[in-house]
Amino acid sequence: MGSSVNVALPSMGRDFGMSAVMLGWVNMTFLLAAAPFSIPFGRLGDIYGRKRIYMTGVAIFTGASVLIALAGSGGAVLLGRGIQGFGASMIFATGMAILISVYPPQERGKVLGINVAAVYLGLSSGPFVGGLVTQYLGWRFIFWLGLPVGVLLLAVIFTMLEGEWAEARGAKFDLIGAVVLVLSLSLTMYAFSNLPKTYAFVLLGCGLAGVTAFTVVEVRIAEPLIDMTLFRANRVFAFSSLAALINYAATFAVTFLLSLYLQKVRGLSPQETGFVLVSQPVVQALFSPLAGRLSDRIEPRTVASIGMGLSFVGIGLLNFVDAKTSLYYVVGSLMFLGLGFAFFSSPNTKAIMSAVHRREFGVASAVVGTARQVGMTFSMGVVMMILTLQLGHAPLEGGSTDGFVAAMRTAFAVFSVMCFGGIFASLARGRAQS
Repeated sequence: MGSSVNVALPSMGRDFGMSAVMLGWVNMTFLLAAAPFSIPFGRLGDIYGRKRIYMTGVAIFTGASVLIALAGSGGAVLLGRGIQGFGASMIFATGMAILISVYPPQERGKVLGINVAAVYLGLSSGPFVGGLVTQYLGWRFIFWLGLPVGVLLLAVIFTMLEGEWAEARGAKFDLIGAVVLVLSLSLTMYAFSNLPKTYAFVLLGCGLAGVTAFTVVEVRIAEPLIDMTLFRANRVFAFSSLAALINYAATFAVTFLLSLYLQKVRGLSPQETGFVLVSQPVVQALFSPLAGRLSDRIEPRTVASIGMGLSFVGIGLLNFVDAKTSLYYVVGSLMFLGLGFAFFSSPNTKAIMSAVHRREFGVASAVVGTARQVGMTFSMGVVMMILTLQLGHAPLEGGSTDGFVAAMRTAFAVFSVMCFGGIFASLARGRAQS
């Protein structure tokens, strides 16, 4: 679903007359709904059972896919994407925690590598399948495909996944803290995505003030939503989470930009675009198991930092893409980016999950998910701000393609700087526990 949507965006925009900025909101709406709720749902999973929260998330996500398939306007698509994001927050908050709960510490790197490979196998098939479906059946069928897949997944979970994994059962849920966190994160992320508008700066200040207040209160209560010592006294956890946020912030919007570039600037079909974009997740899927096994033998910080460096090289190469760049060059740059992400993701996640106790697996998994979603939101926010300044809300047709290429290269330059800084955040974490 994630990678298919990017390929379908130009067709969706043509049907509903959506600008490049409006198409950005198709992804942004999902992220704005997913990120704020991940940590509360992670804590609820620790207390009441992770399987229960996970299944509920899958059901909501599946239902929302049907709503988008039936959408009659761009606004209806955005509403469906918001509901999808809410359901996805439950999946992000509990999936990794369930996985970690059933494997011993010495095998975490291996199993996380396999998990990441499975994720990117899905992402690999997305552009290919999404391109074919969009070209021959229409973009709506991408979301219709979510129905049988969701029903099958629910059946598998219900019949084959035994256990609830609620190591914090009986603990009190911090409802007030959850409400403050959700509102503060939502305000902060929405405000950033609307910069440089004047009101966005006001909302950003309110959101950051709320996050600060949440942090102060959480330190003082007996059963907090998040144990803030995880960030204050646990260097590995804090810097690994920061590295994850930076990595996603520097890489997520690449596919969005290149999908528009390949179809609107280069004139490729959705199917051809899928063939180009698939190069990145294929490399990620192939090398993620190797990276996971390496992190069981070598310090995860080393492997993840190498991955961040490779991502920096891949994004740096994309800085030179213009309207006449060879598609082989684009594919090669995406493969470098995929290799970097493969070597970063599972070792970094292992470092995070190995730095906490079992009863905190749900919250730790949710922090990983939140870092990912906030990073993705930041990535899309940077792109949307640049597109707004460069193109305004004009449809991406004709003469605006030159402006789009210039905006795209500006975004890649910003992402390169972020990725370079991420190398040092990754190195600063110190040694992870075994």
